[in-house]
Amino acid sequence: MASSDLEAATALKVQGNKAFGQHEWPTAVDFYTQAIAKYDCEPSFFSNRAQAYWRRALANTAILNYKDALRDFKVVAKREPNNRDAKVKLADCEKLVRRMEFEKAIEVGDPPSAFEDLDIDAIAVDDSYDGVRLEKEMTQEFIDDMIERFKNGKKIHRKYAFQIVKAVKDIVYAEPTMVEIGVDQGTKLTVCGDTHGQFFDLLEIFRLNGYPSEKHAYLFNGDFVDRGSWSTEIALLLYAYKWLRPNGIFLNRGNHETDDMNKVYGFEGECKAKYNERMFKVFSESFSALPLATLIGNKYLVLHGGLFSDDNTSLDDIRKLDRHNQRQPGQQGLMMEMLWTDPQTEPGRGPSKRGVGLQFGPDVTKRFCEKNGLEAIIRSHEVRMEGYEVEHDGRCITVFSAPKYCDTTENKGAFINVGPELKLDFQVFEAVPHPDIKPMVSFTLVFFFLSFYLSTRYSVLL
Repeated sequence: MASSDLEAATALKVQGNKAFGQHEWPTAVDFYTQAIAKYDCEPSFFSNRAQAYWRRALANTAILNYKDALRDFKVVAKREPNNRDAKVKLADCEKLVRRMEFEKAIEVGDPPSAFEDLDIDAIAVDDSYDGVRLEKEMTQEFIDDMIERFKNGKKIHRKYAFQIVKAVKDIVYAEPTMVEIGVDQGTKLTVCGDTHGQFFDLLEIFRLNGYPSEKHAYLFNGDFVDRGSWSTEIALLLYAYKWLRPNGIFLNRGNHETDDMNKVYGFEGECKAKYNERMFKVFSESFSALPLATLIGNKYLVLHGGLFSDDNTSLDDIRKLDRHNQRQPGQQGLMMEMLWTDPQTEPGRGPSKRGVGLQFGPDVTKRFCEKNGLEAIIRSHEVRMEGYEVEHDGRCITVFSAPKYCDTTENKGAFINVGPELKLDFQVFEAVPHPDIKPMVSFTLVFFFLSFYLSTRYSVLL
């Protein structure tokens, strides 16, 4: 082959390396493949492509896209037959795909409501139950007792848990996809980001900032559950407040209020361990009923992930979105983008480092805000070391309320207070001690994530 072929192939490899460094795995694979087509005698072209396949497989596994991950693991195992790690991950991924195919095969149309044939009134509460009793309506006395029980490692009776989830499912189902609220004189609204089962840190927010009351409303912007060890406690407490004051607590859905994520990152297992399988199913149904966004004073759009792939998307499109006909967000579409997208510093749009959704630049945010008459969007979905970050010339604000995330990241938590003048007051707080109880995540996925994290940090290309 001519030296010009090697030069052209090397140039393609350089482009592949650049894409690799930006975590754009499909683009990297394409460039390396083009390099090999030009000049197939250079080993680094093959080894770099194998690494790109490997990273793409790990990324797909992390977002539960097992079938695509399986294809890449097979490629790596074929090209590197002595790679024991590849063989192990291939075998694990094959098991997960078989399980998914089995579950799909036994599905019969739309599943019935999880509340069907659940006679909550017939569930008896033993005389030995030592907590406050719940009748037909939520009370502050019950909530106060529930908080103390949870702090002391106790549960509420499953009858009461079912009552709470059923009542709140009915309330949020009737709310619009985008809830629109203001902040009246003499009142305050607090916006919180991800809490991820960190119950004791949620209580620290309330201790520092005040518990929900008639004059103090809260908006929790998704990802109440998963990863932390007290996801059921957070979900039940927020739901109890929502039942007590439907217009004083607002709950946006996050990407972790979804079945696929809950099966892997702990919430399903926690529901089964602390209550029963039916409890997870009723929670799942309630999660699919949650609104997807909240508009505050026509100035701030609050949604879990971020903005959209189409500049023509408007607030009216969110208003018209029928979330009840699509229980899970899937891999594309408006709901998926609202739950999964992230900001980037570069203009325009780019592929998501998560492998699902996309990234949007400051120009995208500016156009969206100007078109819809907004001052800014407020989103969560990502750790911020100071608890919050103001980006995109002040038009994109991230707030994250789980300090020392997963007990491994030395980040602070934050929340935002909003008064009647609609000015944003950022408050930062530190994590508080909690009992040493491990979350119920899938260890297979933890292993995949650790591999993905390490391979991303310590990548070596030739």
